[in-house]
Amino acid sequence: MSLMSRFISIFCVLFLSLASLLIFPNATLAVGISENHLDFCPASPNCVVSQNGDEKHAIKPIPYHVDRDKAKETLLKVLTVVPRTEVVEQQDNYIHALSKSRIFKFTDDVEFYFPTDENVIHVRSASRVGESDLGVNRRRIEQIRLAMQDLKV
Repeated sequence: MSLMSRFISIFCVLFLSLASLLIFPNATLAVGISENHLDFCPASPNCVVSQNGDEKHAIKPIPYHVDRDKAKETLLKVLTVVPRTEVVEQQDNYIHALSKSRIFKFTDDVEFYFPTDENVIHVRSASRVGESDLGVNRRRIEQIRLAMQDLKV
C-alpha cells in the first residue's frame, strides 16, 4: 500500500468518525421521574412529552377510567405487541421501555408515569441519537393511546 493510499484511508476513517459524532451525538440518558415529572425533551424534534412540553414536543397524556393497577397491567400487555419494544424497568408508578427502529436499530426510550393524583398516564418518548425521527415517537405514543382506548381502559 502506498503512502498516499494509507493517508487517504486514515483521512476517510477520521472524517467518517467525526461526521458520525455530528450526525449521531452521544445520547444523554435522562430517564425516570424527578419531582413527579418525566424529563424535558431536548431541543431536537425527536422527542414528545406530556408534561411541561413546549409546542413542538407536547403530546397529551393517556387518560384511563379504571383503577391504576388495571391501567398499568393493560399498558404492559399493549407494549408486548408494539414492534421491537421491550420493557426494561417497572416500578409502582413508572414503566420504562426501549424501542428499536426497524432498519438501523436505533434505540428510543419510551416512558410512562402514573401519578397518584390523576387518572392519566404521562408519556415521554425520545430518540437517543440523531436530530429527527420523522415523527416516529409521536406516532408510537398515538398508537399506544388508540390501543388503550380500544381496550376500554
